[in-house]
Amino acid sequence: MQPTSAAPRWRKSSYSNTNGGTCVEVDDANPGAVRDSKDPHGPVLRFSPAEWQAFVTSVRIGTFDTP
Repeated sequence: MQPTSAAPRWRKSSYSNTNGGTCVEVDDANPGAVRDSKDPHGPVLRFSPAEWQAFVTSVRIGTFDTP
């Protein structure tokens, strides 16, 4: 994926756990960039637009939900 071109604008994902467990932030300025909100200086994962769309679709349909 291309390097980021805009200053990051991080926001907590609407799918994040509200009690502090699973906290994922997405970068609205650079789509496909995600990080762990508990480690804001840690690594950032970057996905291509197609990879990101496949991931978001999978989350929406419950692919990763635990039984």
